[in-house]
Amino acid sequence: MANVPEDSETTRLIAQAVRGDRRALGELLGRHRERLHRMVALRLDRRLQGRVDPSDILQDACLDAARRLPEYHQNPTMPFFFWLRFLTGQRLVDEHRRHLGAAGRDAGREIRLYDGALPEPTSAALAARLLGRLTTPSQAAIRAERQIRLQEALNSLDPIDREVLVLRHFEELSNGEAAAVLGLDKSAASKRYARALIRLKDILAALPGA
Repeated sequence: MANVPEDSETTRLIAQAVRGDRRALGELLGRHRERLHRMVALRLDRRLQGRVDPSDILQDACLDAARRLPEYHQNPTMPFFFWLRFLTGQRLVDEHRRHLGAAGRDAGREIRLYDGALPEPTSAALAARLLGRLTTPSQAAIRAERQIRLQEALNSLDPIDREVLVLRHFEELSNGEAAAVLGLDKSAASKRYARALIRLKDILAALPGA
């Protein structure tokens, strides 16, 4: 596996999984399941919530990975995590198009996914996740006003800054991983993330009752 540098443990697990070791395959996929589930849940169109389970999308992606692992082993053109993220992103896009048809493309602008694309999370989804940590169900009126203001503020962010924030803060990717997804160098990605965090802090501080 000389095409793309990989840590020795991942390399070992891939080799064992290709030889039919199901335990190695389970460990290999399980390492990234939580991050991939967060990615799907965040980017799944709200019109599909209740109709499509993020866990089912992830399960299908894992089946794809198991079937295509020998192919990847022979020609690893990207790090293993990005390959899994790519397969998961393909499944997510397929679900959008299957359920929403042409309207699936309106679920959000598509952003670069290393060597592919997937839907951009909406400001409504981001605001809901942020407010879920700041308000309780009993604060419904306060929450509604905060969400409107927060959505407007998130929409005002540069799209790439907002995506860096999503990758680092919500998907919990490292700076290097976020940079690779967006095709930026690490320094540029780090600066954009710092800028987005400062802007987000100002946004939250300005919300009613913050």
